Amino acid sequence: MRFSLTGGVVCLGETMAVLVPAEPGPVRAATTWTRAVGGAESNVAMYLARLGVRSRWVSAVGDDAFGGAVLDFVAGAGVDVSDVRVDPDRPTGLYVKEADASGSAVRYYRRGSAASALGPGDWERVRLDDVALVHVSGITAALSDSCLELLDAVLASPVPVSFDLNWRPALWRDRDPSVLLKLAARADVVLAGSDEATAVWGTGDPLELRRLLPDPTTLVVKHGASGASVVEDGVVTHQPGLRVDVVEPVGAGDAFAAGYLAAHLAGEPARRRLRAGHLQAAAALLTREDVGEPLPAEVTAPLLDADDARWAGAHLRRHP
Repeated sequence: MRFSLTGGVVCLGETMAVLVPAEPGPVRAATTWTRAVGGAESNVAMYLARLGVRSRWVSAVGDDAFGGAVLDFVAGAGVDVSDVRVDPDRPTGLYVKEADASGSAVRYYRRGSAASALGPGDWERVRLDDVALVHVSGITAALSDSCLELLDAVLASPVPVSFDLNWRPALWRDRDPSVLLKLAARADVVLAGSDEATAVWGTGDPLELRRLLPDPTTLVVKHGASGASVVEDGVVTHQPGLRVDVVEPVGAGDAFAAGYLAAHLAGEPARRRLRAGHLQAAAALLTREDVGEPLPAEVTAPLLDADDARWAGAHLRRHP
C-alpha cells in the first residue's frame, strides 16, 4: 500500500528515547533493557515514508547519545531530519514503559527537554515549499508556553494542518487543556479517539464533536477496536476495524493517522481512507515497537477494496 503525492508532509513534535524491559516481570526487577525511540509525530512521519510519502520531522534533541540515536532511527526510516535542532544545553527526553497487550504503563522524563524549548523561531526556519500538509498533536501544546506559541504559529501558516488530539493527562496537570479545542478548531483535519475526546471535550460522538468543531473540513473519530468514523459535509462514514491479535497497542493511533492522511492527501474516498488507517494501525498492533513493519502488499491491496463481508472476516495475526 503506497500513495503518490505531489507534496510532502511536515510532522512537528517531540521524540524521545524509550527504555523497555528486555525480560518479563515488573519494571523494578528488570536488569536488562532495550532502547527504542518513540514520539507521536515522528511515528507518523516514519509510517508516511513507508507509504511512499515524502515526510520531514521538525523538532529538537539534545546533543547527547540519546539525541543521536533518535536522529539515526528516524532518518533511517526515510524521513528528512534536516530541520531538527540539536540543543547543546538541554537533554533529549526519555520515557520508560512496560509493554503489555492490554496497555503500557509509561513514565516520562521530559521536563526541561530540548523539545520543550521549541518555539515560533523554530517554525520560522522551516521550508514550506512543496509541503501539502503539516501534522501536529496536542502533546506539543502541553510541553511549555513556547511550544504552545509554536503551534499557534503553525496554525497561522497558509499550509493545511492536521491536528491529532493525542490526550496525555499526565502532561496537563499544571496546564489548561481548554486550549486544545481552540487549536483543533483552527486545523483542517482533526483526529481524536472517542475516549480521549470524551475526557477532554465531554463527548466522543462524531456529530456532537462536529457541533463543537464546525470549522475543520474533516473530523476523524477513532472508536478503538470497533472502528473509526469520518465526518465531512454533514455526512458520517463509519468503517469497522480489523480483527487483530494485539501484541501491544502503543503507536497504533499514530499508524492510523499516517495511513488515513496518506489516503486523504491522495484524494481517496472516506471509506478507503479509513481502511488505509486501520491497515497501518494493524501493523503497529502486531509488534512491541512503536513503529511496526508494514503489512505486505498482498495483504493490504485486497483489503482496501474488499467487500464488507471479506473485510469483516479478515483476521490478522503475528507470524513467528
